[in-house]
Order: sequence, then C-alpha cells, then structure tokens
Amino acid sequence: MKSFRRICATLVLGACLGLTGCTDDPEPNAPVSRPPAAAAVSLPDLVSRVEPSVVTVLVGKDGLGSGVVYRDGGLVLTNQHVVGDAGDVQLALADGSRVGARVVGADAVTDLAVLRAERTDMPPLPFRSELPAPGETVLAMGSPLGFMNTVTAGIVSGVGREIPGSASQGRALVDLIQTDAPISPGNSGGALIDTTGQVVGINDAYLPPSTGAVSIGFAIPSATAIDVAEDLLDDGRVTHPYVGVMAGRLTPQIARALGTGTERGVLVRDVVAGGPAAKAGIRPGDVITTFAAEQVATVEAFLGALRGVEPGQKVTIALLRGGQKQSVSLSVGAAPR
Repeated sequence: MKSFRRICATLVLGACLGLTGCTDDPEPNAPVSRPPAAAAVSLPDLVSRVEPSVVTVLVGKDGLGSGVVYRDGGLVLTNQHVVGDAGDVQLALADGSRVGARVVGADAVTDLAVLRAERTDMPPLPFRSELPAPGETVLAMGSPLGFMNTVTAGIVSGVGREIPGSASQGRALVDLIQTDAPISPGNSGGALIDTTGQVVGINDAYLPPSTGAVSIGFAIPSATAIDVAEDLLDDGRVTHPYVGVMAGRLTPQIARALGTGTERGVLVRDVVAGGPAAKAGIRPGDVITTFAAEQVATVEAFLGALRGVEPGQKVTIALLRGGQKQSVSLSVGAAPR
C-alpha cells in the first residue's frame, strides 16, 4: 500500500470554530504551479465539456452532494461525509438520467470516497497533480442546495490552507486550496477545475456567513485525492501515520499554568498507552513545538506537518516540559483500523 505524503494523521483534538461541510496563511514553501500549457477555452464551452463528468450524489431520502468521474469504468470521487455509512447511492447525471452506484471505499480522515457506478460510459476528467497558483481562475461545479449542474467562478485565494478547529470534528482539514468561487451545501465532492478543464481539487467545505466569512471555500488538492482514491481502489482502506496522542489547543491560561513562556505549540492532553508517543517518553502536559523539523504553532499546523511522514519513519520532536526544552525521537506508527 502506498505511503501518503499529503495526508494527515488521525488524532482526537480540541475545540472547533464554526465550519460547514458542503452538504451541510499559506505555507511559505507550499509548491504551486502556473496554469498548464494547454490552451484555455471560453467558459461556456468549458462548462459544456465538463458537465457530463460531474454528477449529483443522492443518499437515502434527503442526502445530497456532488461527485466527479475519476476513471473509466464508472469510478466516481466524492466526499466521505456525502456518503456517510451508505453502501449504495444514486447518481443523477447531466443528461437527466439516474444510475445506481456502490461505495467502493471511504476514508473519514481525508474526507474522500470512491464510488463505482452501474453505468460505465461516463467520461472521466483529467486530474492535475500540481497545485494551482494563487490568483488562478477556477470554477466550482456541483449541485448546491439541489440545483444540479451549477457552476460558480472565482480564483484560487491561497494554497496550503488549514481550517482552525476542524480536526475536532473528526476531519483533519489541512493543506487545502482556498477559493472564493461560491460553494454551498451540496457542492461537496464536486469539481474545482482550472480553465483548461483539469480538476485541481475536490470541493469539501466552506466557512458560513455566521463566522463573518465572505466566499471562503476549500477544496482537497487533486494530488491528495489521487493518492487516496488509488489506495481505496487497491484494498478499500487508507493507511495514516499515527503518534498516539490526544492533542489540544494551547490556550493562554494553560500556557501560564504550565509556565511554557509561549502560547505557540500543541498541548499533549493524553498519551495512548503503548503507542509511539508513550514509547518515546512523551507525557501529558508536554507542549510540542516542532515535529519533523517543522514548527507547529497550532493543532492544524501539527496535522499539516504529519503529511510529510510515513509509518515506520523516525522523526525528532521538540517540546517544552515544565518550561524546559527537550527533544525526543519517535518512530511513527500506523493508525489502528
């Protein structure tokens, strides 16, 4: 099974900010690419060409999301939170027809799922492995609020984004593409495409107006989606790195009580007995400040750092214990299934 360089680990984490799934500062060295050399076409022509590859996912009586045809043979990518625990769903296609589909595999950590439709002649879209550049024009396609075959336009607002507090909801929403292309409930699992018709991301979440946000949406990068999809197709599962800690936000009050001298770090609230962290000597009350040579000022930054490690890899962790700096070596494990 492949390793995952772009995927974060499973952790039980602290309190969350307001975040709405679509059914419901960039990293300084984040790699980006300029638009590919393929010639752009007019937006109406582009939409007409892409529409047959974007589907509406119908789950039970009321569940609704979107999906993208990923490969020949009726394989469709969507979000895990769209399908939930369902084993079978319905797909509504751009030509007005409907077809059944089976859930091949789903991963709650990366919020991705693969479906296999009964109809196998749906055209797949090309997936772009490079991150888009900030300022690049993108289109979000899907079925917001049940309005099928809807397209909205915007730009890439940033890359390498994280949504503070998202990990406490069970989904580690980090390393994302931010866009101002309007995204609404029902867009989940739909395509974020560039002006050449390549998928640059799978639409996943947005910040609702109640948070003070205006057109702040997020997509999972295509490279991550490809990695996860291939692993799900391989054996229906995804392997994630695991350190065996219950991590939480380091509040000013906790920082003062622990005498850390800083409010930038990740509080170790508990340690799983026998896990990698316990074996490395990490204790509850420790504050992790760097992980595998990356500064981790927040829980989400910690999750982002985990994307660069693999099960079995040894990493160095810098932490504060009683205000004193310490360094430990840890052998990363694989998350229990």
